[in-house]
Amino acid sequence: MKKFFLSLVVLACMLFVGRVALAAQGPVEIMVDGCKQELNTYCKNVTPGEGRVLACLYAFEDKLSTRCEYALYDASAQLERVVAALTYLANECRDDLKTFCSGVNPGEGRLIQCIDKNKEKLTNRCKQAIEDVSKK
Repeated sequence: MKKFFLSLVVLACMLFVGRVALAAQGPVEIMVDGCKQELNTYCKNVTPGEGRVLACLYAFEDKLSTRCEYALYDASAQLERVVAALTYLANECRDDLKTFCSGVNPGEGRLIQCIDKNKEKLTNRCKQAIEDVSKK
């Protein structure tokens, strides 16, 4: 169960650092929908942000329904796929990022904008990675 919460913390970091294209229902929506009862029962007075809602769920992990546990698992699995795709993209585009975007401050989608601005000049390796990730 701890792995699920740690993975959801990764989501919070990703959303803070930059925008990530996710499936129609992203990890946050999956967790909120699946844990609605628990959130209303145990965490309704928790101020969202900085992982407080997840900490609340963690504090009551022995009381979570199967539905909520599954939602946390599903959100965690989705996050793992997103992190894997981002890692693959960063590795394959490392040289392009250094060449074209070394002066760009990461966050708020600035690196993605830089790569997009230079898409005609990217290496085939980076172009292929972008195509691979966009198919998923």
